[in-house]
Amino acid sequence: MTGYRSLFRTPEFTPLFLGAAAQTAAQTVGGLALGTLVYRATGSPLLSAVSMFGPSLAQVLGATVLLSGADRLPPRTALSAIGLTFAAGTAVQAVPGLPVGAVFGVLLVLGLVASLGGGVRWGLLNEILAGGGYLPGRSLFNMMSGLMQIAGFATGGALLGALPPRICLLLSAALYLLAALTLRLGLSARPPRTAGRTSPAATWRTNALLWSSRPRRLTYLGLWLPNGLVVGCESLYVPYAPHAAGTLFACGAFGMFTGDVTVGRLLPRAVRRRLATPLLLLLATPYLAFGAHPPLPVAAVCVTVASAGFGASLVQQERLMELTPDELAGQALGLHSSGMLTMQGVSAALAGAVAQLTSPAAGMTVMAAGSVCVTLSLAIAGRRSPAPEAGAAAAPARPAPEPAGQRPEPGPAGQRPEPGPAGPRPEPGSAESAEAR
Repeated sequence: MTGYRSLFRTPEFTPLFLGAAAQTAAQTVGGLALGTLVYRATGSPLLSAVSMFGPSLAQVLGATVLLSGADRLPPRTALSAIGLTFAAGTAVQAVPGLPVGAVFGVLLVLGLVASLGGGVRWGLLNEILAGGGYLPGRSLFNMMSGLMQIAGFATGGALLGALPPRICLLLSAALYLLAALTLRLGLSARPPRTAGRTSPAATWRTNALLWSSRPRRLTYLGLWLPNGLVVGCESLYVPYAPHAAGTLFACGAFGMFTGDVTVGRLLPRAVRRRLATPLLLLLATPYLAFGAHPPLPVAAVCVTVASAGFGASLVQQERLMELTPDELAGQALGLHSSGMLTMQGVSAALAGAVAQLTSPAAGMTVMAAGSVCVTLSLAIAGRRSPAPEAGAAAAPARPAPEPAGQRPEPGPAGQRPEPGPAGPRPEPGSAESAEAR
């Protein structure tokens, strides 16, 4: 069984971990700064929400055109290039007088680039931790993401109280640059996992294969929909509490961290299995209380409790890996990441539109109710699905990896990983943060 401490003795795990930590910090500080900048400039909850989660909308295009590169590009080169691109794009967003339209143009480009990031990173993690180490490794990454989001949003909120948002964006760009250097200098030069050229045709073929299995389809839908709808709630923190959004984001990150520790380290297999769907419901239900316009302390408690439900993602991701052959792991995880982030971006836009017409509190309530309904529907569909056949759809079932000192965790009711119904989130405000959810 693989323990957390032993992971850092695995070659290349530490630089990959540190590079991801720097990127998460950059995304939290930069996302909060950009959302605040756009909200101050426009007064629009919709534009503020889309500015924080908008790059996710471009993920759907990247997932259909570029995603085959997750297994066909050298991992070190791809990851360091993505970090440099985000550093440059974030610095451009900090240019004084940059029109809002140009800001969203940069976000579109960054979203396309980010569509490769999840597949390359998690495919490399699966390669580095071969032999049952992926689940404890991903659990540790999720916990790191939670801690970095707590620190990043708390620090970002404090910085925004003392510095202009554009200065905070420059700090975010510097963190992206640090991440790129860490990955470039710390990782070894590995060949691509799969031969062939990156192309839209190759991307479509593999996506079609992954989607052809009903158990995987339900797993992907579970990864994308409940999670995305709850992130729509999170996208309204800034208009709901303009001067305390950092506090709400930090509370959400703490709740996510707690859920990941509990699921990844404390719960035995049988218990985890039964709690998957309840965790997805936990992710959304507390947000229903926002319909009553709770004061900030009550809102912070609701956000913290709800975010513990992101722990369902670990169960779901293991389910996906059980159903996917090793040579497709990078694109399978990339499709999960891109689809999840796309739904988060769509949900952020939808939540912002509802808030624009009603109020931020009403927008949060509507998105939470939608997440609850989707989670229940997927649970029912999962119970009605036949057990997956070994070798179905060219994806023979594999033994589940063991989490740090524990037994493997199966997926809930034929559903999926990551942020179960909502889940960072990963990685907040964006790609990586959203991924952790």
